[in-house]
Amino acid sequence: MSENKMLEDIVREVLKSMAGAPQTAAPTVSSGTGLCPERDYPLASKRPELLKTPTGKTLADITLDKIMNGEVKSEDVRITPETLKMQAEIADGVGRYQFANNLRRAAELVAIPDARVLEIYNAMRPYRSTKPELFAIADELEVKYNAKINAAFVREAAEVYERRNRLRAD
Repeated sequence: MSENKMLEDIVREVLKSMAGAPQTAAPTVSSGTGLCPERDYPLASKRPELLKTPTGKTLADITLDKIMNGEVKSEDVRITPETLKMQAEIADGVGRYQFANNLRRAAELVAIPDARVLEIYNAMRPYRSTKPELFAIADELEVKYNAKINAAFVREAAEVYERRNRLRAD
């Protein structure tokens, strides 16, 4: 069986398990900023004062001239967890709950070094990890990075992989 076929089968199983879940479920987390999609979206044009870079720069601080003269660096233009959570709140406001939850997962991943995210991604591919290894990754995400949503996702994936025989043999 090809790897693409296996991934398709796994996605189908996850979707089947979600079939009974309401698609209009309440958001799992709120940033609590009281954003309103009609009033505040898009944030960059309607609420730019809310947006800051990880280094504290505002959107107004990021100009082509400042980029060209070196005042703005790559770390100045990375997204923050707060921005992703605000975008999730907007998505919730228009009923896009799954997208909002994806943004919340992304907000947790911002704190994790890129190299580690790639290692985790590779470890989660079929037949790459044992169930205890995936549970160890979930524990790391939860304890070291406070990434509770992603930790739950990895634990769920470990259970699905076990049912589908997609774990690496010990």
